[in-house]
Amino acid sequence: MKKLMFILTVFFAFSCGDDTKKDEALNVQAESSSIEIVDFEGYEKMISEDADKTYVVNFWATWCKPCIQELPAFEKLNEAYSDKNVEVILVSLDFKTQVDSKLKPFIKKKNIASRVVLMDDSKENEWLPKVSQSWSGAIPATVIKKGSKQIFYEQSFSYEELEEALKNI
Repeated sequence: MKKLMFILTVFFAFSCGDDTKKDEALNVQAESSSIEIVDFEGYEKMISEDADKTYVVNFWATWCKPCIQELPAFEKLNEAYSDKNVEVILVSLDFKTQVDSKLKPFIKKKNIASRVVLMDDSKENEWLPKVSQSWSGAIPATVIKKGSKQIFYEQSFSYEELEEALKNI
């Protein structure tokens, strides 16, 4: 009986250890594919956190082919300028109901390292002109902001074009 209890105790101890490791792995995976969900007010706050930082904000969606084609340029910029007080933020305009089914798998599949947020604000007629008076609402669209200076682009970018736009701010 003591032997059986010992075997069960050892088995239970190893089982719990494995579950803990599995739970930790799931938490790390969940954190790495976490998506911030913001309304426009949250977006404004996010790009005003640090007046000395340059924010490169790309509005995109998983269903937008030109957006997908330019994402590698933003990822390359994120990597090249991460130590130069530049933050790349990818603002997804996908549907909130598709975060788990489409957006998170897309980010994981494409190994997106940049900060990803989902814009969840149905009042686009109010916030689009606040981003830029010239924005028609088409994507991709990009804002480069440092302090009170902001430049808006309603276009696709190559890496070279994006880097040149960053230097203009």
